[in-house]
Amino acid sequence: MGAVAAAAPALTAAVATPARATGHDHDRVTSEVFGHRGASGYRPEHTLASYELAARIGADYIEPDLVATADHVLVCRHEPEIGGTTDVASHPEFADRKKTVLLDGVSTTGWFVSDFTLAELKTLRAVERLPAVRQRNTLYNGLFQVPTFDEMLALRARLSRELGRDIGVIPETKHPTYHRALGLELETPLLRSLDHFGLNHRGAKVWIQSFESVNLRDLRPRTRVHLVFLTSASGTPFNDPKTYAQYLTPAGLKDLSRYADGIGPDKAQVIPRLADNTLGTPTSLVRDAHAAGLRVIPYTFRAENQFLPADYRVGTDPNAYGRALDEQITFLNAGIDGLFTDQADIGVLARRLR
Repeated sequence: MGAVAAAAPALTAAVATPARATGHDHDRVTSEVFGHRGASGYRPEHTLASYELAARIGADYIEPDLVATADHVLVCRHEPEIGGTTDVASHPEFADRKKTVLLDGVSTTGWFVSDFTLAELKTLRAVERLPAVRQRNTLYNGLFQVPTFDEMLALRARLSRELGRDIGVIPETKHPTYHRALGLELETPLLRSLDHFGLNHRGAKVWIQSFESVNLRDLRPRTRVHLVFLTSASGTPFNDPKTYAQYLTPAGLKDLSRYADGIGPDKAQVIPRLADNTLGTPTSLVRDAHAAGLRVIPYTFRAENQFLPADYRVGTDPNAYGRALDEQITFLNAGIDGLFTDQADIGVLARRLR
């Protein structure tokens, strides 16, 4: 693990002093850098190698997405379906586990974590989810296990000691309604793990995030850690009559502030793109959220051209790096409180240069 993390990209030399601890009291502080699924621009996502690298190149927080195994252990995967992020398809002993389910109303075919015990899941290995985009990451295919949340928290504790700074953690509960219907609710084991590692208190450098507001309302009386409501640029939360757009009105934000401490919007909800895919002008979202006492942490900032506004691209290769640094500086100057990025070192440098 240490040897893998040592192969950090060149921008590590630009790592700045981390943002000061704030207690998240909504005062105007240095924006924080959130390692999206770890350092997923450089290592297969949601592996201990990805999390460790994110911390070493300057992320203030590292993000595990949480799903549950058949024996009700929380593990770190982006989705319950793992056909694209593990080598499960190459395991003939698990061929009969492939199936189709309704995942939040969407027909989804593949292999699902809830059909595997932790012991079975540990026989699999992680692979790069976007091999055509991040071919270099395929170098690490097959090297890393699927980590448990507890393993990730133990790594966080070790890195905090080693690096001399408190590494934050921002777990996301993935499809909580879906898991609850399976008898594998996420909230209790999540809070149990935070308790075990001494992180279930208001002063802890912890956020819990969810795309489902009901999930956050249920969590509010059970924990004093900070909660963040994730929003999409369109649609509604699962099994919720209220659209994401309605949640982000001034009245909706004021209501959110009764049980949440921040929002995690799609970055296009902060600065939309114009018809020609160039970057437009900021909306009132940051100002409105701050007026409601909420912090704003948009997602997801990625360095490759295909993820950037047209006016921030360089050349014609969709997988080459564009002007990602300039894009992040633009968003930081719009007043956001942090950003989710696949390349945390770029976020740290953007924060220094803004």
